[in-house]
Amino acid sequence: MSIASPAAFQRYDPALAQPVPDEAALAAELDEVLLSISSKTWEDEGQGLRAVHAKSHGLLSAVVEVPAGLSPELAQGLFARPGRHPAVMRLSTTPGDLLADRVSTPRGIALRICDVPGPRLDGSDGPGAQDVILVNGPQFNAPNGRAFLRSLKLLAKTTDRMDRTKTLISAILRGTERGLEAMGGESVTLKAMGGEPPHHILGETFFTQLPLRHGDHIAKLQLVPVSTSLRALTDVRLDLSDDDALREAVIAFFAAQGGEWELRAQLCTSLEEMPVDDATARWDEVRSPFRTVARVIAPPQPAWTPERSAAIDTGVGFSPWHGLEAHRPLGELMRLRRSAYAASQAFRARKNGVALHPGCPFAAAARAADR
Repeated sequence: MSIASPAAFQRYDPALAQPVPDEAALAAELDEVLLSISSKTWEDEGQGLRAVHAKSHGLLSAVVEVPAGLSPELAQGLFARPGRHPAVMRLSTTPGDLLADRVSTPRGIALRICDVPGPRLDGSDGPGAQDVILVNGPQFNAPNGRAFLRSLKLLAKTTDRMDRTKTLISAILRGTERGLEAMGGESVTLKAMGGEPPHHILGETFFTQLPLRHGDHIAKLQLVPVSTSLRALTDVRLDLSDDDALREAVIAFFAAQGGEWELRAQLCTSLEEMPVDDATARWDEVRSPFRTVARVIAPPQPAWTPERSAAIDTGVGFSPWHGLEAHRPLGELMRLRRSAYAASQAFRARKNGVALHPGCPFAAAARAADR
């Protein structure tokens, strides 16, 4: 694998963090649509749920290990010093309503890494933690904020209890997507609408999709299963006839064994060829491959319990804006996420009567087990 020289990597410039015209108005409209989803699910479920990624399938305690000897361009921000950090992982699927797993949609992982030193982003209060939000596809499903708002308005209209209709549509879309993939293609749109292949969630590779500052540079991140037991689950199809098939599969796996992932960074080498503001652009992995910056280790454990759900599903709000200045989210869509996540979390906290935890639940236990 050929790696570009350090001089070839794009340097971070604060000008990249500046909002575009009318961004505040777009953010307000986006917040309103997301809160309409939360209000609808509140009426249906009687609890404050996330506007997206409402249903969790795994709630894991983990350790993030940053190795010694990273090259200078990778050893930035939380990866600047070797060490081990307690962490939590939340595995989920994208809808804002609690659907049976037969409605198969893209999967996500929210990773919170704790005990991270360094200057924090404005408004990122509480103990030192860095959130990383990832989805099981390299590209976002809309190029910019206005296009994302249009798709979100369509999603908001489908937030209801029509499980049977959604299940039927999902089965049709999965068949269409399977046909596309058999011919060497795929459709981000079909997957988002319910055509996600019914693969085991623990065999998936996850991506931030959108860029972040990486200290002196700019990067996208990837989370890849590397332990033999996790890699064996890649492209394994699950029977989704049970409402909670994904959760049951995660519980069964971690009851018997642990798993390990690598967190990898892809550094930007050119803003023209690897743009920050086109969210659908896939950066060239030949020009700049993903390279390992940390290892994520989750031991055997009860992977989902009502107590963990209360602590993490109800008690934690993840956001890419909860973290270090050295990993500032970049691009219009990342900036729009700032107020959107904050508004959704405030709604949940108010409706549930629970203040959100700014750190890592179970961190004390993770620290003790790591000694």
